[in-house]
Amino acid sequence: MTPFITALRNVLLGLVLVTGLAVPALAQLTAESRAYYQDWLKTANRAEEVIDASRASSAALETLRKELTSYRQRFLEARTENGDRIKTLEGQISALGKAPEEGESEPEDIAQLRASLEEQLRDLKVPRIVSEEAYSRANGLISEIDKIIRERRTRKLLERGPSPLNPEHWPGALRTLSRSASSIWNETASRIGSATTAERISNSLPALLLLLGIAAFLLLRGRPWAHAAGDYLRQFGSSGRGVWGFIVSLLEVILPFIGIICLAAAVELSGILGSRGTLLLDYVPGWALLVLSFHWLGNQLFSGRIENDLVPVQEGRLNETRLMVDILAVILVMQDALVKLENIETIPSSVHAVASFPLITAAALVLLRLHRIGAKRRQKQSADTAEDGAIAAGANRILTFARRASYLLGFVSPLLAALGYVNAAEALIYPAVSTLALLAALLVFQRFLGDVYGWLSGKGSAARESLFAVLIGFLLAALALPLLALIWGARVADMTELWSRFLEGFQIGDTRISPTAFLTFAVVFAAGYALTRLIQGSLRNSLLPKTKIDPGGQNAITSGLGYVGIFLSAVIAISMAGLDLSSLAIVAGALSVGIGFGLQTIVSNFVSGIILLIERPVSKGDWIEVGGLMGYVRDISVRSTRIETFDRTDVIVPNSDLISGTVTNYTRGNTVGRVIVPVGVAYGTEPRKVEAILTEIAKAHPMVLLNPAPYVVFQGFGADSLDFEIRAILRDVNWVLSVKSDMNYEIAKRFQEEGIEIPFMQRDIWIRNPEALSTGGAAPDSAESSSPPAPAIPPKLDVSDLQQDQEGEGEADADK
Repeated sequence: MTPFITALRNVLLGLVLVTGLAVPALAQLTAESRAYYQDWLKTANRAEEVIDASRASSAALETLRKELTSYRQRFLEARTENGDRIKTLEGQISALGKAPEEGESEPEDIAQLRASLEEQLRDLKVPRIVSEEAYSRANGLISEIDKIIRERRTRKLLERGPSPLNPEHWPGALRTLSRSASSIWNETASRIGSATTAERISNSLPALLLLLGIAAFLLLRGRPWAHAAGDYLRQFGSSGRGVWGFIVSLLEVILPFIGIICLAAAVELSGILGSRGTLLLDYVPGWALLVLSFHWLGNQLFSGRIENDLVPVQEGRLNETRLMVDILAVILVMQDALVKLENIETIPSSVHAVASFPLITAAALVLLRLHRIGAKRRQKQSADTAEDGAIAAGANRILTFARRASYLLGFVSPLLAALGYVNAAEALIYPAVSTLALLAALLVFQRFLGDVYGWLSGKGSAARESLFAVLIGFLLAALALPLLALIWGARVADMTELWSRFLEGFQIGDTRISPTAFLTFAVVFAAGYALTRLIQGSLRNSLLPKTKIDPGGQNAITSGLGYVGIFLSAVIAISMAGLDLSSLAIVAGALSVGIGFGLQTIVSNFVSGIILLIERPVSKGDWIEVGGLMGYVRDISVRSTRIETFDRTDVIVPNSDLISGTVTNYTRGNTVGRVIVPVGVAYGTEPRKVEAILTEIAKAHPMVLLNPAPYVVFQGFGADSLDFEIRAILRDVNWVLSVKSDMNYEIAKRFQEEGIEIPFMQRDIWIRNPEALSTGGAAPDSAESSSPPAPAIPPKLDVSDLQQDQEGEGEADADK
């Protein structure tokens, strides 16, 4: 039992003691436990008062929410404490049997033991009950705070303020902005001319010179250094050309950014800025990074090289497109500077509307211009889109959708701002720009990771269209979803709330399934599966081949080990993950009955597969015949067996057919088999001579066993021949066709040498009307005597004109 749980239990028991409902033995409470629970009660009561008053600012509510979240997390962890001990006590109480009914009694020893166990069980359940109640209260307070903040943001978003097109607001806005800029300038001028600043600069002169020198070198020489680094990296191979180019482009951003950081640090160290300037100076590196990043994205998207262009542009519009991207970055910086200035100065809403309207309009015009350039490019290059790769086509579809949405927002946002809905316009136009930048960054990083894969695998730029690149794209898109939600107004607290709910998991009976438990299950099962495959490979390749077990038995051992290993891996993984599936036993039992009826064929094949592995009537590599199919067994799986026929086609046979049907196994146990070669000779041939020749041929073949010796059978007298058969036992029945072919060749050769005739069927053809053949030979017409005579065409004969006679020996006769 943890100190926290003990403290909660003692606090609750103390509260019960105060109300007079507990025995004196439970009254001992520590000061620490009382203080902790009292702090929680004070925090919860204060939160309820703040929520009821609804006067606190959103920032104050966020702070209060963080405090409540920490309490809720501790209560969540405490809800599952002592679970094993509680189960043990419940099992002990259940072992004592059912409690006696009213008016009945049980032995005193059992009654005392039951009372003691029930008292321990109540004590252990107290912290869980307290934690459950406190968790529910904290969760409810957090939900109420989130609701208040969301309602405030919605009201602010839909609030209509002064129109920036009203000329009455222009002079006041100009004066306010000029006064703010003048105050910053005057503060800086006064600090520069002060003796304190001069003394500070003098004291920190070495550091200032160092920072300024680093900044100057990085800002002026950063780009050449980046290209020099790229030239050095290209020596490691052309397959990584995309990787080296990406690294060089990143260095072109990182080196100037470090220089700007050094420059800002030097300015801050000098102390020449006033309080307002110092506050704004803290944001300068971030603004510089924003501008550099947009410039980098523009160069990556619109590189001007066909092989590297993620978004091809119309010829002659490359520089204009990059300029539009840079202008968007400057607009975002100016908008953020306006927001930061409002945090420093008190600026009326009319001033904000007038100052923000030009930025909104400029951003909208840039988006419209980018859409127009893209439309021209699509009109000109529509014929090339069919040749794009799958990834490029998908990226183009996403960018086309984003471009159309930006085109719509480019019209809507300035209109909303002109009507006074400046907050709504800002909530549309700037997230749209940020979304486009995020999508562009995803495309760039997907291509970079594809190039890395191509470099490591040696595929080069072809890896950009590989399956790995597609999977990386999906992964990056999933990781970008939280960023996309934050861009469009989601709070960080909303994201953390979703993450905490995700980590909390869901409850099934008494079992809570969380991502941690699932990850533990996956890791343990994967490790067990890998270990099983490793042991199978070792047995198959190293140990079993050195034994006297036949190949079929070796395959059965490795397959059975695989089934056992996977089953044990699943059981161990469930146990390590802490999943208690006993509550699902009834549901699983009922479900298994339904599945059994629906999948009885599959279950039958599965059981048959296990029987095949145990009894092994058929093994891998056997030559079998089943159901009219003949071939070699190539694989025995859980459900079916794969047979390769002599036509080199695979036939999948259910395992149940091999168990319940008739199977002929030609190579079971050994490869010895019999070959029968039939042969016929003409009547009048000496049979004993034929027998001697055939016996000699059979014994001479190297595949024929001499023990038992081959023999010749005189089968009988056929219609046209004397029928003989060679019957011999082969060393390997798999060569039966080759042996028959070899023997037939040798028989034909020996019979020709010995003058033995092999009879064959002959037919006599009787022509009923031979005069019809002579009528077609008439003399040609005299008019055509100069040309060679055409061949006579015999009249067409029908079936009745032909008569077959199988009794003759050879010649056609036309003397009917």
